[in-house]
Amino acid sequence: MESGYHSFDTRRLWNGLRCITDYKKVSTVSVQPTASLADELNNFYARFDADNREEILYPQEDSEAATLTLETEAVRWAFKKVNPHKAPGPDGIPGRLLRVCADELAEVFTNIFNLSLRQSVVPTSLKASTIIPVPKKSVVSCLNDYRPVALTSVIMKCLERLVKCHICSSLPDTLDPLQFAYRTNRATEDAIALATHTALTHLEKGNTYARMLFIDYSSAFNTIIPSRLATKLVDLGLGTPICSWILNFLTDRPQVVRVGKHTSSSLILNTGTPQGCVLSPLLYSLFTHDCVAKHETNITIKFADDTTIIGLITGDDETAYREEVMALYEWCLENNLTLNISKTREMIVDYRKRPVREHQPIRINGVEVERVSSFKFLGVNITEDFSWTLHTDTTIRKARQRLYFLRRLRKFGVSACFISNFYRCAIESLLTSCITVWYGSCSASSRKSLQRVVKAAEHITGMRLPAIQDIYLQRCLRKAHSIIKDHSHPAHQLFSLLPSGRRYRSLSARTTRLKNSFYHQAIRHLNHNT
Repeated sequence: MESGYHSFDTRRLWNGLRCITDYKKVSTVSVQPTASLADELNNFYARFDADNREEILYPQEDSEAATLTLETEAVRWAFKKVNPHKAPGPDGIPGRLLRVCADELAEVFTNIFNLSLRQSVVPTSLKASTIIPVPKKSVVSCLNDYRPVALTSVIMKCLERLVKCHICSSLPDTLDPLQFAYRTNRATEDAIALATHTALTHLEKGNTYARMLFIDYSSAFNTIIPSRLATKLVDLGLGTPICSWILNFLTDRPQVVRVGKHTSSSLILNTGTPQGCVLSPLLYSLFTHDCVAKHETNITIKFADDTTIIGLITGDDETAYREEVMALYEWCLENNLTLNISKTREMIVDYRKRPVREHQPIRINGVEVERVSSFKFLGVNITEDFSWTLHTDTTIRKARQRLYFLRRLRKFGVSACFISNFYRCAIESLLTSCITVWYGSCSASSRKSLQRVVKAAEHITGMRLPAIQDIYLQRCLRKAHSIIKDHSHPAHQLFSLLPSGRRYRSLSARTTRLKNSFYHQAIRHLNHNT
């Protein structure tokens, strides 16, 4: 196991860890692989496919000047960044070959890539994908219980990575500031911190409450219409050649499903972005860039396909909020996205002692949305009173279970360096996930319980480990500095210097729950350190 750790062979590492800990994999009972099952799954995954090609009006421009031209050094860099342990795509070319022979292959593939970009044509062999269905549950009862894992060409992933860098450099920094996924200096904690800060700031006023609607889509990536995406890319100012290349990349894509030794017949898809491709997350974000709040009293926060509408309501007037929900539903209909209303949830944050009337449920397309008292939002459990006891209790329970692995590693005499790294990766990462959002507001008893887990780990490993409080302070300051340097960050305006230029202006807050939130705590820590 240690040799696998030092040689960066994760497979050997985890196999050794399973052997030491006597890990027994939960047996998955699935349907016996057959050729008919492969065809059924392929048809099921292609159920959203339709040839919705629309005429695209490209602007008049110099196509030669707008065409992306790659340099040999950039292609060589992309090949050397390939993970050699990834499975090869349908073309059978392994990533290890590209990485080892990057110097020899870079010039040849530079010519191929530039020819593809110049002609806006992607070879069919590079667009093909092989779907490997993986059971989601221990007992499979329907086709939807299989998660489609797509294997695509490693060569195409390198080209996509280069195209992605070009697209990101061509987009304005102010584009959709409330889309937090796949962007520099954006993470789940940024989205959660902004959502909680917006709601708590509004709740400082009298006779107010907030409604939070957590949207769930049905196979969002698989329903994108390529021609409509290309039109939106043109509106964003991307050049005609790259828009045409993306349109060709997303249309006429061969797809097969492999179950065991059986491979389905090939289907040609013209809808959706292939899951597993480098460009797919970015293209989805650009496709939904115009999904924004219509009213000033609402805010729409997006993290990839996780969309949250926060309605800031005053005096029981929910007109703007309900119009916002209806506008989102109509936007989904126009853009071929399907709302999964059965999995959509709503949470109401209302601190008023005597509400004027009972909150009426939200209905989408005649279906009532379920109201919940807590929801797991981007990996963090938030409740309707914005207390973090539920989240900390869940985190502590999982962390204590993982202490067993530390005991087994110590029993087998594993080196101290390996044990320390395992603690940081498996236990500390769990205890401190999005810690800047919730630690400042959690109760004193929860903080003591978190530190007890660290003390137990210190007793097992026999070494000094960082305290949770110190990690929180360090990450709080680091996140604050990164926001201050990023002028496009939606929370950048909260950090304003006083005329002296040495301290930051404190944010006004009336309640303790708002004072203990991230942005208020960050400004206090910045001023204290200054």
